[in-house]
Amino acid sequence: MPDVVFPDVVQMAVPLFVVAILLELAWITLKRRGGRYETRDALTSLAMGAGNVIEGLLLGFVAYGYFTFIWQFRLFDLGSSVAVIVLCFILNDLAYYWIHRFGHRIRWVWAAHVVHHSSQHYNLTTALRQTWTGTFTLMMLVKTPLILLGFHPAMVIFVSGLNLIYQFWIHTEAINKMPRWFEAVMNTPSHHRVHHGRNPRYLDANYAGVLIVWDKMFGTFVAEQETPEYGLVFNLGTFNPLRVATHEWVGIFKDVFQRDITMGDRLKYMFAPPGWSHDGSRETADMLKAEQAKDSS
Repeated sequence: MPDVVFPDVVQMAVPLFVVAILLELAWITLKRRGGRYETRDALTSLAMGAGNVIEGLLLGFVAYGYFTFIWQFRLFDLGSSVAVIVLCFILNDLAYYWIHRFGHRIRWVWAAHVVHHSSQHYNLTTALRQTWTGTFTLMMLVKTPLILLGFHPAMVIFVSGLNLIYQFWIHTEAINKMPRWFEAVMNTPSHHRVHHGRNPRYLDANYAGVLIVWDKMFGTFVAEQETPEYGLVFNLGTFNPLRVATHEWVGIFKDVFQRDITMGDRLKYMFAPPGWSHDGSRETADMLKAEQAKDSS
């Protein structure tokens, strides 16, 4: 067990989230720039955030139970010194990068993550628009190496909370650019606006949580150029939280159980990139980006 008890930092940060949202709203209202709030959209985001908290209370034992189980097979016990916590934070951020990338490249995982991209606005309430079904993607498996290396499950959950808190402030248009050295290393509002853009050049880019260096290392970094258009390639047109939470799962079910396709096709409808179709009637992000590149050449 770790030498220290790790607090629930996300719960502790909730009052700061509320204050920050109010300050951003006041700034936008007074300055008439830096983003836009739409009441129904913001309320939907808040409802999705509340549902995510409930999911954590009901199903959080799944990830923690898994981490606790594999902890017995750890190679080392690294303890809980400050240096170990910092190292855990960095490696967890790398794991987050891959979880996030899988969330855009594997439809089964996208079915949960798509919720976060469903708003056509970009403000601090968008950060709270989170999935209700993340547990079912089993992406906690990606963090297995952290536990086996000797980072205690409680520490991994703690640094994951810090990662989530960091990402809150980057969901804003009120901040244009940070200093150049900061933009070079850290994820920023500018970098994350790209990630939320539905512009073809912005699709599947900037997966970083805290450190943008992962995107630069793995070839997924795109700098902000034209103003992003936010939302999905095909927007939902609804503020119903239940539909927002489940629409892609419903789509997968319909695709998988359609008639006259092979078992391979059924599996691809679950695990191929979003937009894949057996008859080529839809377009993936790669196809949309290729078309955009061709049109601009």
